[in-house]
Amino acid sequence: MQLRSLDELRAHYKAPQERAVRKQISALDAHCRNFIALSPFVVLSTSDAAFNLDASPRGGAPGFVKVTSSGELLIPDAPGNNRLDSLENILATGKVGLLFLIPGFDETLRVNGTATLSTAAADIAACTTERRAPTTVIRVVVSAAYLHCAKALLRSKLWSESARTARSALPTAGQMISEQTGIQIPLESKEDMERRYEPDL
Repeated sequence: MQLRSLDELRAHYKAPQERAVRKQISALDAHCRNFIALSPFVVLSTSDAAFNLDASPRGGAPGFVKVTSSGELLIPDAPGNNRLDSLENILATGKVGLLFLIPGFDETLRVNGTATLSTAAADIAACTTERRAPTTVIRVVVSAAYLHCAKALLRSKLWSESARTARSALPTAGQMISEQTGIQIPLESKEDMERRYEPDL
């Protein structure tokens, strides 16, 4: 049976607990700001005007995503593959969803808001590190934020050594992409890959 209405969907679930509903806040408080300051990784979710979705991993030193004094977020766009999927989607809809993770923490922080692409000198300066200045900065006005419970990470054992999968379980990304595209690239070791990526890290 395919569910087609909200009533049909809700018939399969209990009502959410009060805490689950009330934990959503409309702006970043001190706890959210501290979480973001400790986070070296965020998943950036966007959509184009036709509702085609994209989720892009973004990483940096803890706190690489900045929080302005007014509570907006500044996300530097680090060098990548230049597809610009996320940035094009932001131009199309101005909507983003963010999922912040901290290594070792089973809770995550979810943030939704409206986004623009900035080349303002102050935004670039705020996100500039010893390694580089970003070309653009994603500026997010927060509309909703809430801490997400630990269940998903506990189920996945994401941070557990016992759950680690040997890298040899899959071919290298280069090998897989070569087979998917027919574009042949030279084999490289993990060390060679890391050296190739080093200038953009």
